[in-house]
This record gives sequence, C-alpha cells and structure tokens, in this order.
Amino acid sequence: MDDPRALLDEARAAARQAYAPYSGFRVGAVVVAGDGRRFTGVNVENAVYGATICAEAAAIAFAATAGVRSIDTVAVGCLETDECYPCGNCRQLMREFSVRRVVVQDGAGGAREHDLDELLPHAFGPESLG
Repeated sequence: MDDPRALLDEARAAARQAYAPYSGFRVGAVVVAGDGRRFTGVNVENAVYGATICAEAAAIAFAATAGVRSIDTVAVGCLETDECYPCGNCRQLMREFSVRRVVVQDGAGGAREHDLDELLPHAFGPESLG
C-alpha cells in the first residue's frame, strides 16, 4: 500500500503547478489506480468560477483517459492551508470510480486517511439507477 505521507508530498508537489490566479488556493491530487498506476492533477481556475476544475477531478479525468475504471486511493494536498478535503462534487466523482481510500493533510503536517463511505455516507452510485 502506498505511504500516505509520500502521496501527500506528491500531491503538494503537483499543487505547485496549479493554475489559481483568482483565489491563490493551489491544490494537487494523486490518484492511485487499482493496478497501481499513478495520475496527478491540479486545480485549474477560470474567471467564470463555476467552470473551475478541481485537482481531484483533473486527476480522475486523466486516469479515466488512460482507461482506468477502478481507483484505490486519492490523495489531496494544498499549499495554502494545513487541512484540505475534497468538495462534495469530487467526493461524488470518487464514488463513481469506487475509490476506497482518501488521504488528506491532517493539519499538523501528517496524513489522515478516510474511507470514502465516511466522507460521503449514503452515496448515490451506479447501483442506485436500478
């Protein structure tokens, strides 16, 4: 299993490439596919705020483009704050790809791990469509 602190270091390194000219809030994410391949993404802001792309969504889209359909872990790192959690939309996107583990900064320089079910209880998923 990938070391949570190493994943966060990788996510924070990616965050340095974020395009965040409006908020200055740089986020990076690392996706670890079920087969062990890794994909990174960064937040990409837009003058039309609703068109902004989250780092987690960018990394998942990159993985999906490579044919990934099952994701084991998503790690999220921020440079401007000590604690950084995925937004609700990204949590739902993670649910679509059966993410098992989410790694976030714990506020004290370490890593905190969550099961996605803990972050998105009673989630709507493919099986909900009948």
